[in-house]
Amino acid sequence: MELNAKIYVAGHRGLVGSALVKNLKSKGYQNIIVRTHADLDLTDTTSVAGFFEKEKPEYVFLAAAKVGGIVANNTYRGEFIYDNLMIQNNVVHQSYLNGVKKLMFLGSTCIYPKNCPQPMKEDYLLTDILEYTNEPYAIAKIAGIKLCESYNLQYGTNFISVMPTNLYGPNDNFDLEKSHVLPALIRKIHLGKALENDDWITIDRDFDQLPIENVTGKSTKEEKKAILKKYGVEKTGEGTVTVEIWGSGRPRREFLWSEDMADACVFLMENRNFSDTYANGQKEIRNTHVNIGTGLDISIADLSNLIKEHIGFKGHFVFNTNKPDGTMEKRTDVTKLNNLGWKHKIEIEQGLSLMYEHYLN
Repeated sequence: MELNAKIYVAGHRGLVGSALVKNLKSKGYQNIIVRTHADLDLTDTTSVAGFFEKEKPEYVFLAAAKVGGIVANNTYRGEFIYDNLMIQNNVVHQSYLNGVKKLMFLGSTCIYPKNCPQPMKEDYLLTDILEYTNEPYAIAKIAGIKLCESYNLQYGTNFISVMPTNLYGPNDNFDLEKSHVLPALIRKIHLGKALENDDWITIDRDFDQLPIENVTGKSTKEEKKAILKKYGVEKTGEGTVTVEIWGSGRPRREFLWSEDMADACVFLMENRNFSDTYANGQKEIRNTHVNIGTGLDISIADLSNLIKEHIGFKGHFVFNTNKPDGTMEKRTDVTKLNNLGWKHKIEIEQGLSLMYEHYLN
């Protein structure tokens, strides 16, 4: 990519998109186009066509998607498959029609089978059934991969698909009702430390910044204690604070710092093409997507203890085994990514420190 190239980042406000914009600007790219959802509804075919016709971006990062947790994925199944298919179809097709030089489609490792062998290789795609709760979202993302592959093979486009592992970093979601495991643990343990120190100034500041079910720092102390208890942060009669963690703590998860992910994406856009994602002479060209991750995982229990040590929480964890563990292991094989010339830089210990600093700020 040329430094003066016109680059469109779809989904620039999210965890992924904001990291991409930051990385591009740090490398000297200044001609970056962004649009909020209010300005451009990517599910609206006519609006997307008009945007591409007017702006004529040369490069596209497709990081926009309808996303959510287990409950949202399972409840709004129609919305998750329809919205994501429409976003992908519109942006990829208009990129083809308007001569975009290169597009990157960002998916998710939920594309792999529910009981996928570990670590998950790109070749394991479509080898078994998907996890039921997020099947509509996963099918949409698989369709996005195949859309890019098919346009490349028929029309000679240069569209690359990447599948990031679990991400965390700046602009993450710390809402205890909706957040993923790592930011949720950081916030709960942070609040647990404040509670064990009777530090209501810290608790009030936290609740004012991010109210929990409309409970703010101005609510009564009893209301704040009740909502903390509801989300598993409680002081016992002996004065010890406990933090509840769903499941047994034994499941293992892989985590990638979002700014590392962005660096991998920009590296691939600058240095690699679709033709680099499969072996020369391959009769059937498939599974051309690239996993983006660390290839390393950690148990939820060990992750919790790392956060506990970093924050300085002295209380105890209560593992609620009445809650589901989910898949016991979910780790990417990043051999393909490493062979393409990129490897992660931020290990989990450093990432947690950066994440907590970001949260405090």
